[in-house]
Parts: sequence; structure tokens; C-alpha cells
Amino acid sequence: MSEINEFKVQQIVDNGRVIQLSLVENVQTEQISQKQMIQESISKNLDSETRGQIMPILNAILQAQPTIKIKSYQQTGINITMPRNRYERMGRPQVGQIVEVDLRKK
Repeated sequence: MSEINEFKVQQIVDNGRVIQLSLVENVQTEQISQKQMIQESISKNLDSETRGQIMPILNAILQAQPTIKIKSYQQTGINITMPRNRYERMGRPQVGQIVEVDLRKK
């Protein structure tokens, strides 16, 4: 099964004949607050009647808490070392540009 993924070039190290690329998965991460995570977790684990009683109290408690944003997805990173001529044939991608990587088991 083939899966083509986009990776953003994060770093380039040029050693003359050899180029090292550090890539990170190009995924737009949605930030989610701890408050939202707590509310969703409690909401899933309670029946509707109990939820109706608890949620107003929980909202009042969480209003006083600072909202801390956390990322909801851990990105994949890849380091690739290749000959300079191959790097040039692929268009010399620069930091911040996107490259596609085809991952599959053979």
C-alpha cells in the first residue's frame, strides 16, 4: 500500500558532495485547549442527565483556569542524506518548501 506524504524542508546541511535534508511532516495542526479536552472527556463519560447537572459547574470552575493551548498531533520527521546531483535533479528544495515522499512496504 502506497502513501504519499508531504514534508516541509526544515534544515539543509551541504557537505560538498553530499546533502542532508531534515524534513518534518507538513500537517496543519489544530490547537486545542486543556479546558476543551476536559469538557469533551467528561461529556463522553456521563449520561445526558448527569452531564446536564455537572457541565454548568465544570464550566464555572474552568472559567477561572488559564487556557493553555496544546498541539493535538505529533509530526513525523525524516532525515535524508543524498548525493548532490540527486538533490539538484529534484529541483534543489529550500528550507520551508514542500517535498513529497512515497512511503510503502515492499
